[in-house]
Amino acid sequence: MGPMGMNDARSAARLRERFIAWQCRIRRQAVREYGGRPTPGMRPRVLLPDGREIAPAVTLVLVEAEPADSLALFRHIVGKTHDPETRYREALKVLSSAYYQNPETFSDVMTALFAADSPTAAALAAAGRCVLEFGQFDRGYRVPCAVRAAAADEPLHHATYWHNHLFNPAMPGAVRILAFTPDWRGAAEFAPG
Repeated sequence: MGPMGMNDARSAARLRERFIAWQCRIRRQAVREYGGRPTPGMRPRVLLPDGREIAPAVTLVLVEAEPADSLALFRHIVGKTHDPETRYREALKVLSSAYYQNPETFSDVMTALFAADSPTAAALAAAGRCVLEFGQFDRGYRVPCAVRAAAADEPLHHATYWHNHLFNPAMPGAVRILAFTPDWRGAAEFAPG
């Protein structure tokens, strides 16, 4: 693969596929072996395009391309009990079964939930671009992204909100959800070291 920014369309598409498959694999492992706790590969370092670090780690959600069915299930789990432990167990059951089994069902647009007054979210939204640096085990990715606020009526917004609600009983009342759209032609895979 060529230097950053030099990927042709085919190599960019292959890189996208490898990245999503890797994300599904580490997320499946997280729900099956680590109780759903986000691992380093799910919490990239966030840099502005000029290289300044804006956050040492931000937890991202991998959203299905068509999230309607999962969204309905997540809402159902949250709505059927106020007990956070029961929600948590149900979420792990759902996410550890078939949810991450088919990488081709996921969008490459990732999302993150922030408190409405988060300075990090405000800075990212104002910049409109960032670079996400993922690394776990022997694999890493450096992915430039466009950043935008996900509108409250978007499926991305709803899927992110309800996914987070499964695991976080103390979610802030007002939230801001950002969507990160990768530029695969400018992305690179590397061995963290």
